[in-house]
Amino acid sequence: MSLLVKNIRLIDPSQGMDLHGNLLVKDGCVVAIGEAIDSQSTATEVIDGDGKVLCPGLIDLHVHFREPGQTTKESIKSGCMAAVAGGFTSVCAMANTKPVNDSVAITELMLNRAKSANLCRYFPVGALTRGMAGEELADYGTLIEAGCIAFSDDGNPVMNVAVLRKAMEYTAWLGVPIALHEEDKNLAGKGYMNEGKTSATLGCLGIPAVAEECMVARDLALVRHTNAHIHFQHLSTEGSLQLVREAKRQGLPITCEVTPHHFALTDSELAHFDSNYKMNPPLRSQADVDAILEAIADGTVDAIATDHAPHTYEDKEVELPVAPFGIIGLETALPLAIELLVKRNVIALPRAIELLTSGPAKTFRLDKKGLGSLSVGNPADFVIFDPDSTIKVDRDFIKSKAFNTPFLNQELHGKVLGTWVGGKKVY
Repeated sequence: MSLLVKNIRLIDPSQGMDLHGNLLVKDGCVVAIGEAIDSQSTATEVIDGDGKVLCPGLIDLHVHFREPGQTTKESIKSGCMAAVAGGFTSVCAMANTKPVNDSVAITELMLNRAKSANLCRYFPVGALTRGMAGEELADYGTLIEAGCIAFSDDGNPVMNVAVLRKAMEYTAWLGVPIALHEEDKNLAGKGYMNEGKTSATLGCLGIPAVAEECMVARDLALVRHTNAHIHFQHLSTEGSLQLVREAKRQGLPITCEVTPHHFALTDSELAHFDSNYKMNPPLRSQADVDAILEAIADGTVDAIATDHAPHTYEDKEVELPVAPFGIIGLETALPLAIELLVKRNVIALPRAIELLTSGPAKTFRLDKKGLGSLSVGNPADFVIFDPDSTIKVDRDFIKSKAFNTPFLNQELHGKVLGTWVGGKKVY
């Protein structure tokens, strides 16, 4: 089987490529890419790209597909459907399932369900500690053998610094990254939005920026001691990003991600007490949003991740203090990046694509599997999209089981026209 995509704008940041040309795929792999391919080359299937954009398949380092345990919110199959609809060909699933993914049995169950879905590539992230309780290390060696590519307790920060130090020493030796949600639970308390003028005006309990920043500072000190690769999840404050920027200048082996909702929205949105604006880390101030945009532009940020966190309507349709944290994000990540970063001239389109492809691939070492790049010989995972066409974020558009998004009914530029995994069209 072979596929020729012709007359298309090819953007592949891993190769520094941005040109008008063709892509030739055979037996699931890239066999040629660029301007020199004969557009009349014999192929089983030929697609005219009509000048639209083709780039490597998007990679999300941070999703919650809820299976096993909470499939009313999302299943692996429905999560994968949402992923490919958003142009994502690879997803990294967090361990906060029920039961927690801290065993080979759960990892294998996840991979088998993803294989049955047969849509996108699915990479489990194993629990950093047993039960995500922050006390006893999980068995990293057996989990890696089963298919885990990184370790994280996700929304449960490891408060015991001795436990985290030991985890860093082991993962540094094994050569796998740790992904951390940075939040001092003692400082955050029972807060459910950003601590600031808005929370004071509304009379709401706040989570201060320093709850994130002091944990980032603590864990950077541990990185200096262990030389472990730490990946900071969904950073949300100006102070955190400045700490990471300076640590990178010093050459520490760290990476970080930001989410579209943290560069799209501020805590002022909580004035209507809508729980679809409640997430953790919380939406921050305009100064924090500006700092995120600066960090995206200057290269401090390695990846855009969605933190896709589906909840049922009933879960979210309660009072703000008791509603669960989290929103969905797979279908809207690319459009929000185009609308808010590219159209507003924060960054150029190739940099936006880098943050969604080669950046995350390098972060979790998926580039070693040939992902995040359309170099010859790599798997033909790619997406074709039109940055100038708009989509409407309505219930017909969303493929996730959940609809908990603050962007519902908005129109955004960046329409995914098709997604391919291993040369097979999956959306």
